[in-house]
Amino acid sequence: MKSKIKSKSQVVKSHYFDLKYDTKQRWNSYWYQIKEVLDLQPEHILEIGVGNKTVSDYLRKIGQKVTTCDFDKSLKPDVVANVLNLPFKSNSFDAILCAEVLEHLPFKDFTKALKEIHRVTKSNVVLTLPHLSLTHVYFGIKLIPFIPKKEVLLKINCQMKRSFDQEHRWEIGEKGYPLSKIIEKIQKSGFKLLKNYYPLENPRHQFLILSKNSL
Repeated sequence: MKSKIKSKSQVVKSHYFDLKYDTKQRWNSYWYQIKEVLDLQPEHILEIGVGNKTVSDYLRKIGQKVTTCDFDKSLKPDVVANVLNLPFKSNSFDAILCAEVLEHLPFKDFTKALKEIHRVTKSNVVLTLPHLSLTHVYFGIKLIPFIPKKEVLLKINCQMKRSFDQEHRWEIGEKGYPLSKIIEKIQKSGFKLLKNYYPLENPRHQFLILSKNSL
């Protein structure tokens, strides 16, 4: 009987399957992504940027209908496509999840990507973007059993210039990209901002929950 265990040489190596990538903070972000999507009660979800499929796999396992889309065919998405040219009919999905994707595009393409997402969604979008800060300090305390712990986060923003790291072309909070500018672009692309926050457990990820307005 042949062993089905793969040798190390047979395992596909990817930075998406590495605990240096999947930090505790990122796992917290996955939880918030799932919660925000489920809160929208969608019938059909599009995930743009599949990563390691942690979120889409979870959603499918609990019975959600999910289509995945990515320009990188090696990640084996359902549809290989660029966010700037999505091969779907207008109003195809009740909700779109686009987490930590658009910062990889030149900022001049940000609005174009938003408008394409606006075209394809029927109702809502869960968008996350990286948020640069000088530092942040987290405090959590729990004194009494069965009472939720109290949490406070102090985040210090700094308008500094960040060097291009071959991944992110821009980030919220760096010089020239304040959060107010990003929100203005989102609203001009036809969206209403429903929620805007970063999780206490991961202030690096800015969550922007959007609803579709007609242009």
